[in-house]
Amino acid sequence: KEAKMKELQEFVQRFSANASKAKQATSRKKMLEKITLDDIKISSRKFPHIFFKQEREAGREILDVKGISKTIDGENLLSNISFQVNKGDKIAFVGPNGLAKTTLFNILNGDEKADSGEFKWGITTKHSYMPKDNDSFFETKLNLVEWLRQFSPDQEESFVRGFLGRMLFSGEESLKSATVLSGGEKMRCMLSKMMLTEGNVLILDEPTNHLDLEAITALNSGLQDFEGTILFVSQDHEFIQTVANRIIEITPHGLIDKLMDYDTYIENEEIDSIREKMYV
Repeated sequence: KEAKMKELQEFVQRFSANASKAKQATSRKKMLEKITLDDIKISSRKFPHIFFKQEREAGREILDVKGISKTIDGENLLSNISFQVNKGDKIAFVGPNGLAKTTLFNILNGDEKADSGEFKWGITTKHSYMPKDNDSFFETKLNLVEWLRQFSPDQEESFVRGFLGRMLFSGEESLKSATVLSGGEKMRCMLSKMMLTEGNVLILDEPTNHLDLEAITALNSGLQDFEGTILFVSQDHEFIQTVANRIIEITPHGLIDKLMDYDTYIENEEIDSIREKMYV
């Protein structure tokens, strides 16, 4: 009973300021105001099971980025940025320009080319990318079992269904067409794909978009427990705080790169003064 109330309180606190989740937060707040400990029923809501394994552990060299610049439609998005990613880093890329962060990830995944500069992945790395815009993955009439099988090293249906089941696609749900999925269902499919491919470096651009609280909670835990390296972008403060051990802020004049958690980063006065100069 107490757990149910705690669950509702956490959702309200976490998402009241989030425009896309505000209606859900308001409805849960009303639920919280109505209930008493005596009339709470045990929750029947299901949580996905998100657990990322590595096919193989990466060596010490993960990623080296040197002098990358990129301008799109006259807007300077990336300005001569350089950084190294170390084994075990869980880096949150922050900053007000979402296109800059997405462009960087697309470059690192080989989907776009930088205007200048270079990057090199370590030879033992296997990276798995979840882009912000995943619509192109679902322009097919395949059902979900067939869809996920495209990316599977094991073609057995039971193996593929296992990963769909972790994201709550079971029975008839796993046979629906990829073309009719909601935004949240697409994200759950992409997470199934990511778990199945067993990369040792995960790249995630706004992975909580369209997900409900249960899926966000499961993803949060899965990334905390992951023993590999993570590069991610998120607008969710708590998500960044609980996953990241390093913050890289992309500014118009380069990077601010600090090995610390997010709360420490945003409360640091020295970083504030650096930030003021970087946005002039």
